[in-house]
Amino acid sequence: MQYIYARYGREHAGIAAAVIRYRARSAVREVGKTMGLTEDVTAALAGTVWGWSADKLSDAQVHEAGLDPADRRLRKTLELSAELIGFPRHLSQHTGGFVLTQDPLCEVVPIGNAAMENRTFVEWDKDDLDTLGILKIDVLALGMLTCIRKSFDLIERHEGRRLGLADFYPMTDAATYDMLCKGDSVGVFQVESRAQMNMLPRLKPRCFYDLVIEVAIVRPGTIQGDMVHPYLRRRDGREPVDYPAPDPTYGSEDELDQVLGRTLGVPLFQEQAMKIAMVAARFSGEEANRLRRAMATFRHVGTIHTFEDKLIRGMTARGYDEAFARRCFKQIEGFGEYGFPESHAASFALLVYVSAWLKCHHPAVFACALLNSQPMGFYAPAQIVRDVRDHGIEVKPVDVNHSNWDCTLEPDRDGLSLRLGLRQVKGLVKEEAQKIVDARSSRYDSLGDLHARAGARAATIERLAAADTFRSLGLDRRQALWQAKALPNSPALPLFAAADARETGDETHVVLPEMHLCEHVVDDYRTLRLSLKAHPLSFLRPLLVDAGVAPLSQLKDMDDGTYTAVAGIVLVRQRPGTAKGVVFMTLEDETGIGNAVIWKKTMDRFRKEVVASRLVVVKGRIERAGDIVHLVADRLEDWSEKLLLLSEAADRLDPPMSTADEVRCGTGDPVAGNSVPIRARGERLPGSVIEPSKARTEQQHAPARHLRHVRHLIPKSRDFH
Repeated sequence: MQYIYARYGREHAGIAAAVIRYRARSAVREVGKTMGLTEDVTAALAGTVWGWSADKLSDAQVHEAGLDPADRRLRKTLELSAELIGFPRHLSQHTGGFVLTQDPLCEVVPIGNAAMENRTFVEWDKDDLDTLGILKIDVLALGMLTCIRKSFDLIERHEGRRLGLADFYPMTDAATYDMLCKGDSVGVFQVESRAQMNMLPRLKPRCFYDLVIEVAIVRPGTIQGDMVHPYLRRRDGREPVDYPAPDPTYGSEDELDQVLGRTLGVPLFQEQAMKIAMVAARFSGEEANRLRRAMATFRHVGTIHTFEDKLIRGMTARGYDEAFARRCFKQIEGFGEYGFPESHAASFALLVYVSAWLKCHHPAVFACALLNSQPMGFYAPAQIVRDVRDHGIEVKPVDVNHSNWDCTLEPDRDGLSLRLGLRQVKGLVKEEAQKIVDARSSRYDSLGDLHARAGARAATIERLAAADTFRSLGLDRRQALWQAKALPNSPALPLFAAADARETGDETHVVLPEMHLCEHVVDDYRTLRLSLKAHPLSFLRPLLVDAGVAPLSQLKDMDDGTYTAVAGIVLVRQRPGTAKGVVFMTLEDETGIGNAVIWKKTMDRFRKEVVASRLVVVKGRIERAGDIVHLVADRLEDWSEKLLLLSEAADRLDPPMSTADEVRCGTGDPVAGNSVPIRARGERLPGSVIEPSKARTEQQHAPARHLRHVRHLIPKSRDFH
C-alpha cells in the first residue's frame, strides 16, 4: 500500500474510509458505561458475546454472567444496546480501496492524515464514492504477499537464486498438489482454515483451476445456494453433468454451457450468477448492473430481494426448472454477504499455489517468512513452529548470541534449521534488540559484557533473561534473572567496569533453587508465546488419563460412531453464518490437533464452556468420511483451572531441572546455542508424555487473562464467523 502512495504521491492518492458499526460487544460496553454500570459488570456481559456477533444479548446470557436480567437498570441497558447494534460508530480505513485523482486529491474529496506515517485517507466510504461517481481501485493488501517476498529473499540469500511470481507458471508441480490433497496446509494462503483443510481431500486439486474452485467453493454464496455438494458429486462421477436449459421454443438448449461449462453445470462464481440473470432471465445490461450493485450493498441496504421475482419469473417463463432458479437466487443472496468473482478467486489461487510450493519444497524458509510477517494468517506463531517441527525442521531457541531481530535460517548437516528471532520476546523494543545485534562483533560472554557493549538497559536484559535467552552463556532463566537484578540501570564506564564486576561477582554467583520443566514452559509462554521445551498438556496427561480422556492423535484411528472423550487447548472457534448455529472448534494437545463439531442444541446447553473455555474436555461420537474425522460433541467440560497446577503444583507434576544435565531441544554444541542445557532429575510421573531424553514437543501461545498465574500459557482462541 505504501508503494501506491510513493508511486502517485499523497497529493493524488488516498485510502477510502470504512464505516465501523456497533456490534453486541461494543454496544453493551458503551451503553453500560453511560448507564453507570461498573466495569466488571459490563465486562461480564461483553464476555458472553460470541466474537463479532450482532445479536442482542438474551436473558440466558445475562444469567450466564451471574447477573439478574430483571434488574431495572440492567434491563434498560440491554434494550438500548439492542437498539444501538448496527448503528455507525466511527470511521476507519478501508482494507485496500484507493481513490486516485489527476487533480489534487484535496480539491475532489475531504481528506485527513492517517495514524500511520505517510498515509492519507479519504473521509468517504465506498458507498459515498460510488454515489458521487468517484472511481475506487481495490488493492489486495495481503500479508501473504509480504510473506512470499520474504521467502524469495531467504531463498536468494541461502541458495543464490531469485524467484518471482512469474517463475511458477504453468503451476504443475505434483508434490505441491499431493501435499494439498492431504490437507497439509497450515500457513498456506486461503486454504488453512479447518473447513478448507477438510475440503482439500474431497476436492483433490490437481491443477491450477482446481485451486481457483477450492478458493471459491467454501463461501457463503455457494453454500447458501446449495452448490457445493452437487459440484463435488459431479466431480467424483456420482452424479451426471448436465446443463439446465430453457424450453426449445425460447432458446438454445446449450445457452448455459458457455456460462457453466468449467464448473460442471454448477454456478460457483459471482460472474456466473450475473450471466445466468442475463442469459436465462433476460436481464438487460442495466438491470444486471443494478443487480451487481445490490449484491455489493446487500448487508446494509437490503435491496437484493427486489430482484427475486424478476429472476425466478424470468427463468421459469422460459422453461427453466423453478428449483434451479431459486438456487440461483439463493446464491446471489449469498454473494450479497460476500461477493467472490472468478477473477478474484484466480488471483488468490496464484498465491495459494506459490505459498503451498514454498511450504512443500522450502518448509524452513516458509515458516521463517511467516513468523517474520506476523501478525497475519489463521494460526499463531506457536502453531507455525509446531507445524514446521512436525515436518522435520529443527527450531532453535531465541539466544542473545545467535538471534537477530527477525527469525533466521542457519545451515546444518541436515539442511537449514530455523532460529527464532528476538521479535518473539514479548515487550522487547526493536530498537533495543537491534543495539544488541549491532554490537555483537564477537559473542557476549556475560550479562555485564552485553550491558557494557550494547548499552542495553537493565530492564531490557531482565526481559531477555525472563525469556531464557542466555543459554549460550551457560545461564538458565533463573540464574540470568538473578544476575540481571545486580546490573546498574546504565552501563558503567570502561575504567570502572572491571572493578564493578569483581565487587559484584560473588553476589551474583549463588546456588539457586532449580526450576521445574513445567515452570519453564509457563514462563516460555509468558515471555515468548510458545515453548520449544514441552506442551502444557503433557504435564496434565496423568489427570486426563484418570478421567478417561484420549489423546487427540488417537482420533484418526477410531471407527465411525465410537464414543470417546478428548481434551485440548482451544485454538479456533468458528460459527459460520451458513452453518445454522453449528460451532466448529479446533483443539490442540501434546500429540496433535483435532476438530470438534458442536450442534446448536449442544451449543445452547454448554454455551459458557464453548465460548469461555481455554482448556476444554469434549465428549461425543466419532464421525468420519474417509480420512476426514470429527468428534460430534454432546458434552463439554471447562478444565481451564487445571492449568493453574502448572505453577501452583509444579512439585507434583514435574521434577526440577538443572543446567548440570541436558535435555536437547536441538542438536549440536550447547555453547553455540544449538541446544537448551536443561534436564529433568528423577523419574517422571506415570503416563507423562515427555521423557527425560525428549523435551521437544509442541507448543501453544498467548493469554488466558482470567488465570492469574498462567495467563499467558494458553491462547485467547481466534474466533471467526
